[in-house]
Amino acid sequence: MDTRALYIAAVVIASISGGYYYYSGKAKKLDVDSARNMTYSAEGVNLTQTDDQGHLYVRATVDRLEQNMQNQTSKLENLNASTYKAGNVDSTFFSKYAYGYNDNEKVVLSDQVVATKLSDHGKMQFQTDELTTYPPKKMIETTHQVNVDSPQSSFISQGLKADLNTGQYEFFNIRGKYAPNS
Repeated sequence: MDTRALYIAAVVIASISGGYYYYSGKAKKLDVDSARNMTYSAEGVNLTQTDDQGHLYVRATVDRLEQNMQNQTSKLENLNASTYKAGNVDSTFFSKYAYGYNDNEKVVLSDQVVATKLSDHGKMQFQTDELTTYPPKKMIETTHQVNVDSPQSSFISQGLKADLNTGQYEFFNIRGKYAPNS
């Protein structure tokens, strides 16, 4: 799977929580003292984002969003996101919960995390129960089990670390099978 797709998931989460706050109109009304004890929530959040040329880039839905201004944290429930390339779905992401910390410098996807990369060769799917992303650094990691399924291979890793700046990722204690196409 293109590790860039996992980074996009983190960007989507940050965009949803930041977009809700910004576009709700509350951002201009708050001052520092009154923001300390404020918690916002929204239900049924839908996000559509385009790229610089106006082409569809991301679509996402979240059942519930909570944002705590004092702790600079956010919580999203049932995140479903799709990224697009040339008008077609490029990758999809699902997570029961997503938690953002320190104004989304760290985002933890948890409970039934599924990331799918679609390509001409088929789909590659990552499944885990927790994935930590660092959007500003473009890094992802988990110490939890990751199941990877693709048309050519299926394996289990006891962790994942990826640097999305370089496009390299590392799996730990891999078990699985590989059957290359003839």
